[in-house]
Amino acid sequence: MTDWRLKLTPEQFHICWEKGTERPFSGGLLHNRKTGIYHCVCCDAPLFESSAKFDSGCGWPSFDRAVPDAIRYEEDLRHGMRRVEILCANCGSHLGHVFPDGPTETGQRYCVNSLALEFSEADKTP
Repeated sequence: MTDWRLKLTPEQFHICWEKGTERPFSGGLLHNRKTGIYHCVCCDAPLFESSAKFDSGCGWPSFDRAVPDAIRYEEDLRHGMRRVEILCANCGSHLGHVFPDGPTETGQRYCVNSLALEFSEADKTP
């Protein structure tokens, strides 16, 4: 079993394993416009392609779709709200929530904590 406290920063551990949330507009990947793949910070599983990213104005990186079979969905009734929590299907770490108010044809807005993600830029060589 992985000791996530040794692998992650205290902030990453709080978000991924204690279901925390980073402050809106504070995440390092919020304004990332590079081409590549967003991976789980815990297990490196691919979660989102950069082509699915859009600016929702909510303060967290937003995507309209996930990599197939990359996300597990659970009902979240915390904080007096009914939401759908998104977790890495590979390791179970908390990523954020998905909402049915996205502006694209999918109608989805995956609202993800930057600290739950790592980004790998696509190779630019032909």
